[in-house]
Amino acid sequence: MRDNESPQHDVAEIFRKHLDDYKRVHSLSYEQSRAARAIMDCRTPALGGVLKTCNNGCGHWEFSYKSCKNRHCPKCGSFEKAQWLERQKVWLLPISYYHVVFTIDHIFNPLVWWNQTVIYEHLIETASSILKQYGKKYLGGDIGFTLVLHTWGQRIQRHPHLHFIVTGGALVTTPNGYSWQMAKRKYLFPVKMMSQDFLRAFCAGVKKLWLNGNLDTQAGKLDVGKMLETAENKKWEVYIQPPLYGPEKLIEYLGRYVFRIAISNHRILDLKNGQVTFEYYDNLDQGKLKQMSIPAVEFIGRFLAHVLPSRFVRIRHFGLHHGSCRKKLQQARRLLDLSMQLPVPLKLNLLEWLKQVLQTENDPRLCPACHQGILISGREFGPVSGWREHVLPLLGVFEQWKFAAL
Repeated sequence: MRDNESPQHDVAEIFRKHLDDYKRVHSLSYEQSRAARAIMDCRTPALGGVLKTCNNGCGHWEFSYKSCKNRHCPKCGSFEKAQWLERQKVWLLPISYYHVVFTIDHIFNPLVWWNQTVIYEHLIETASSILKQYGKKYLGGDIGFTLVLHTWGQRIQRHPHLHFIVTGGALVTTPNGYSWQMAKRKYLFPVKMMSQDFLRAFCAGVKKLWLNGNLDTQAGKLDVGKMLETAENKKWEVYIQPPLYGPEKLIEYLGRYVFRIAISNHRILDLKNGQVTFEYYDNLDQGKLKQMSIPAVEFIGRFLAHVLPSRFVRIRHFGLHHGSCRKKLQQARRLLDLSMQLPVPLKLNLLEWLKQVLQTENDPRLCPACHQGILISGREFGPVSGWREHVLPLLGVFEQWKFAAL
């Protein structure tokens, strides 16, 4: 399905129909329960909204319901994502950027499940430390990078990994000041050596956490020693993708990864007889587009497995991309023939942004009935639940104004 087409089925529908079935067998954490409720309530009377009417007097009216703004909701965050991406242009340099991916072995998945915050923090700290070290060793200075944590694979299975956008060069400090060391074309770091160093550092950190009693092993049911032994005898692969885009396309490329969730509504093809059918790209078969059908209860379990711990920050900046390194970033800009003055992020206008997204010159607020007036916001109303939620759409505009005030 194309992204500009409205999906026939969505995650909220699956939750509404089958979450109770899931809860009969499984318990939900506080974060999972909160995310599930937000997704089901998003853009429904349950969150309240505003009544909009045409200012041309044609009599047309419609409801605009509030968004839940939960970071796991497939319907939310598009405008916020666009604004966030505009702010990232501050650290953009006229150089090549590399896409680097760090993945841990699946043998650790049960341990991750019971120790999400601890293991995710360890994964981020380990991979970031490796990148900093390699920047110093092979480029001689400070690199910049931004990361985002993903916990899923294409089939919504547990698959913790990190996506990095890394500068193809480093700011080098010399006795005579700063210089810029550019990375070789289509080559950043020795990837096999980096993979080995990452494996050793990650496993050593897990072992330390285990021996210090900082891991929940489910009363010894999780054999951490066996996991470590198995993982250390495998070959891990850190993936480094050569630059495919110029700096002007980097922000768009970054946007593909930063605000992505486990599955978008557009990938859900069908929901019937308690089965969910969705499409995915099979990375083990040359990235071919395929379909998969699984029980709705299993789908819900897979989706909820990727609800992050409360307040966990999954997008982070380091080195030249970090706010504390703005002076160094200015020096890098000077050496790359840019103004030392950092660019001021553009504050997006919602209406103009909507026109761009919808690929139209018309005002997005244009009345769909008379095509002359503009839909203007009138009275706001709070959450509507129970029998009122079903009655609300059936009332006339005048009655709704009164009803919303109840």
